[in-house]
Amino acid sequence: MARPRTHFTCQSCGFQSAKWLGRCPDCSGWNTLVEEAAPVEDRRPAWGASGGASRPVKLVDVEGEAEERRHTGIGELDRVLGGGVVPGSLVLLGGDPGIGKSTLLLSAVERLAAAGPVLYVSGEESLRQTKMRADRLGVRSPAVHLFAETDAEKVLAAAESLRPAALVIDSIQTMFLAELGSAPGTLSQVREVAGRLMAHAKRSGVPTFLVGHVTKDGSIAGPRVLEHMVDTVLYFEGERGHPFRILRAHKNRFGSTNEIGVFEMKGSGLEEVSDPSALFLAERPAGKPGSAVTATLSGTRPLLVEVQALVAPTGYGTARRTAIGVDGNRVALLAAVLEKKEDVQLTGCDTFVNVAGGMTLSEPAVDLAVCAALVSSLRNLAVPQDVLVLGEVGLAGEVRAVAQVEPRLAEAGKMGFVRAVLPKGSARRVESRGVKLLPVETLGEALEALFPRD
Repeated sequence: MARPRTHFTCQSCGFQSAKWLGRCPDCSGWNTLVEEAAPVEDRRPAWGASGGASRPVKLVDVEGEAEERRHTGIGELDRVLGGGVVPGSLVLLGGDPGIGKSTLLLSAVERLAAAGPVLYVSGEESLRQTKMRADRLGVRSPAVHLFAETDAEKVLAAAESLRPAALVIDSIQTMFLAELGSAPGTLSQVREVAGRLMAHAKRSGVPTFLVGHVTKDGSIAGPRVLEHMVDTVLYFEGERGHPFRILRAHKNRFGSTNEIGVFEMKGSGLEEVSDPSALFLAERPAGKPGSAVTATLSGTRPLLVEVQALVAPTGYGTARRTAIGVDGNRVALLAAVLEKKEDVQLTGCDTFVNVAGGMTLSEPAVDLAVCAALVSSLRNLAVPQDVLVLGEVGLAGEVRAVAQVEPRLAEAGKMGFVRAVLPKGSARRVESRGVKLLPVETLGEALEALFPRD
């Protein structure tokens, strides 16, 4: 009897080898090659069978129609998805263990069940365990169907029979196909199961949610090919022991990837945070040096965040430059501009910059706030509590205009800020909206407005 053909596949990048290797030559990962049976044939449905055209057609002959999105009833989740769930879409939700992935989706299916039956497949929990969590969350809709199964063929058969309004797979790493012969969670299993679920979703129009485990570095566990196959990749983030959670879209074929959703974990489940600015500024110290508030845009939502800085004499030969929540190279650049253009002596001092609340700021509009926090800590002078700092800083020390200033100022006025230091180029194009504008052209003018000399 002939021995079944096998090969070794890297579980990180998909590289295949005829023999085992300790280190993958493609991604340089150690001990990532696993022996798998070579597939005899490809049994995945063709795209024509999954709702696509069986022959090439002209672009002008394709009838385009706007897909009606289905609302989950959770405003923060709908915002990140781009306004709701698109029929036939495949959504991957990742996050650390215990962060609230299953809680979020079980709460969502309660609302989606208003449009028809919903199938929730649990590969890690028994029916009784899922029921206990549903009771805690108050999920009691008779249209929610539970299925504790890991065989993907049985799951697809149940979905074909029930024809649900939505399908949840918790989690994709537990699903397997017996014909492949490899362990659940391996590259071949994850790729094949995801491919069949994708074909089913496109053919039937059933929106499908996949829960994915993450590794220690925060990426989706298993092959990256899974992120390329799905339509939307969501990450649920939050610090262990901290009640607040942030939902981000890292990929979205049907909407923006800049939106975020903010939740608070309570005993009764996840609760939406409708005013994130108040959340991020709730514990801001009053009258303390090294703190400045700026406004950033997350998609269409303006957020006020606190930028903190600590400048202290170094005890080593080389000063340390540490940044959390902002680009470290950007902070080093701004420190160089302060030293060169404004004679702010940061040489010989350790500088630490942090964005409170766990936010990550990537737009240059927060440059001026970073500079203000650094100077505030160095001189031991507090930035006025009611002043918003906004603007991009150039290498020549100029303060450049930023986009969409009006919604930023509106959010600042709502949070009680009465003054705003901002670029003169931006001040010309906006109305004050109750906030007194302090336009500046250079970094020196901004520092003078924030820290006037007696």
